[in-house]
Amino acid sequence: MGYILQICTGAWSASNYSTKSIIERIGFISSMIPVDRVIIGWSIDEQLYREVGSFLRGQGIQMILWLPCFSEIGGIADPDETLDVFGKRIVVPLAQPGEDFVFCCPSSAHNIQIVESIYEDHFANCGFDGVFLDKIRGQSFVAGVPGVLSCGCERCQKAFLEKGVDLGDVRRLYEEKGDAFFDMRSYPMSGEFELEDPMAQRFFEAKEENVADAVSKLCDYFKDRGLVVGLDLFAPLVSRFVGQNYALITKKADFIEPMLYRRTEAPTGIGYEYALFEKHAPTTKRCSAPAMDRAFLNSQLEAVGRVRCERYPGIEINYLADIARTDASYVHESLAAVKEFGFEGAALCWNVMEAPDEHIEAIEELA
Repeated sequence: MGYILQICTGAWSASNYSTKSIIERIGFISSMIPVDRVIIGWSIDEQLYREVGSFLRGQGIQMILWLPCFSEIGGIADPDETLDVFGKRIVVPLAQPGEDFVFCCPSSAHNIQIVESIYEDHFANCGFDGVFLDKIRGQSFVAGVPGVLSCGCERCQKAFLEKGVDLGDVRRLYEEKGDAFFDMRSYPMSGEFELEDPMAQRFFEAKEENVADAVSKLCDYFKDRGLVVGLDLFAPLVSRFVGQNYALITKKADFIEPMLYRRTEAPTGIGYEYALFEKHAPTTKRCSAPAMDRAFLNSQLEAVGRVRCERYPGIEINYLADIARTDASYVHESLAAVKEFGFEGAALCWNVMEAPDEHIEAIEELA
């Protein structure tokens, strides 16, 4: 089983690590386990990427640009914002160092052009073998119900209407039903939930189609330039809320990295995101929150296994005392499960620069 390493160099203007420290860390890890690719970004430091890329080519390892798409780009450009179905701006109550989680409109051609221009202006001449498209989704319950009931701008209203969904009707339905808008007929571990109300159900399906349409355009752009394209995806259980349908969104991807984060108490953490669903829609009829155990991990890996492109399930191996209290046994258990499913490999997330050495040693034991 091969591995993808993720390295967070910092936000656009930041520079968290020196070239020397990055190369040394990759060298140390690749001496212990087989490394297929390194996803690195997204600070703008062309010289760093050229030097790291030169090292990676010598090792036969692909260098993939970590490129956010529908969030974070407000730090370097002026994207068209997202509105909820009530026509209001969405307030995001939190931020993490280097990330703002402020999402822009996925239906905007201007926003897609921004992503393409960022690549051309800052990364096209750095020697990347591919791009890893991150933040290719809508907002989650991090921004409460308004975050999930989005985007409702004029462009998206038209896009939804073309798919048979009138956002005015959706708005009125939520105003009438409240939490019951999200009442579930079924909620399988694949995340492909079925809501009791057909209109509410169709809203989420059309939202997935809108996001997939935008991602398809980005995939075409980068593949036309001869680049490998990878996608960063929510874990299946919580993917539908943010507009990610695995079957639709992966049609043109070369590989995916589903974020199967069971120890992350921050956005993208599975338990964290599910708890926000419970918090913001407390009286909704649904199943109980799943335990973040091996059986649950297996259910997510089974759902991931339906995708036809290469699959590198993402396991958080960095340790952060406040939001990612991982340990060697958790890392070993998670990657052993991935190996048993026979996938192409696994992604070591979300920053191997902050991964304790004993976590890498635990992975080496699986070789």
